[in-house]
Amino acid sequence: MSRHHRETPLVRLEPATADEYAAIRLLVLESHAGGVAEARRISLSDAREEAARKIDEVLPRALETPGMLFRTAWVADQPVGHIWSALPAPPDRPEAAWVFFVTVHPEYRGNGYGRAILLAAEEELIGLGVPRLELNVFGRNTAAIGLYRSLGYEVTSQRMAKPLQPAPTVT
Repeated sequence: MSRHHRETPLVRLEPATADEYAAIRLLVLESHAGGVAEARRISLSDAREEAARKIDEVLPRALETPGMLFRTAWVADQPVGHIWSALPAPPDRPEAAWVFFVTVHPEYRGNGYGRAILLAAEEELIGLGVPRLELNVFGRNTAAIGLYRSLGYEVTSQRMAKPLQPAPTVT
């Protein structure tokens, strides 16, 4: 049976504990910093500093920041991943929730858990009356892009960049 036809596993999302939040924050920081360092061609150290600043800005009260949903995905008694999303927040996102981060623990990747986590989060948000869900993805993350497309996400904007090299000087 191919991966694309495999039944999506069932996961349950539960609010993250303080310990899980600390682990999620570290995963977010490393993931975001790695993507930023590669995309912007800056040092990983600088990208980590920038990511930490942004996380602290978005989460002034950490796990208790209003409107933020930190969930751990479970299958039976095993945590398989996490998702951090935010409820709609006018004026920036008056009708859309936002996925800041989703991850599947390495030993569970490739088994449909990313899809299951996103679908469970969508179900929770629908239950809260949220009409739209948005996210960003780094352009080189083709696996995530494929997953999001297969779930019906569409590109709504696209940021592009090109490094500029000075022309060689003719002497």
